[in-house]
Amino acid sequence: MDAAEYLSGQVLIALPAIGDPRFERAVVLVCAHDAEHAMGLVLNRKVAGLALGAVLEKLSIACPESRREEAVLLGGPVQPERGFVLHTPDYRSGDGATMEAGPGFACTPTREALEAISRNDGSPRCARLALGYAGWGAGQLEGEIRRNIWLTCPADEALVFGVREEDLWAAALGRLGVDPSFLTAEAGEA
Repeated sequence: MDAAEYLSGQVLIALPAIGDPRFERAVVLVCAHDAEHAMGLVLNRKVAGLALGAVLEKLSIACPESRREEAVLLGGPVQPERGFVLHTPDYRSGDGATMEAGPGFACTPTREALEAISRNDGSPRCARLALGYAGWGAGQLEGEIRRNIWLTCPADEALVFGVREEDLWAAALGRLGVDPSFLTAEAGEA
């Protein structure tokens, strides 16, 4: 693959043939992708019983009342104890930990990003906290796409931050003109 074919900033949409309950109907923003690996955050899985206010309180960070009940995402099965703030690129951490996550997105895995959310001063304009991430080794994601496990579509702020988790899978498929009721678990090589 050349650099133009990498999927950073794209959304992966799980197809019924995925065969892994951790990713059934998952929508994943690919934050990093190159010849050696891919890394993404699942956008439509909530950590059961955990809200942003409780996480910030545990870290002794004030939480704006308007965000107290915001869901915390289960970003994936890898390192579920590690937090990632997915946000608009109008925020950058002072320690250089912010990474580009495709056009219009950035990801910061530090406490500083949570403190920025707590200030509620408009930077970042949109943000979500995810615990854990999804990861693939060299060629693994490409192979899964060839086996029709994932569809891809461009990500945008309205899709990533503006759609409720429970509606995201159908909304992402709709961006491609795909009616979920026509999908089957049958898969084949492309």
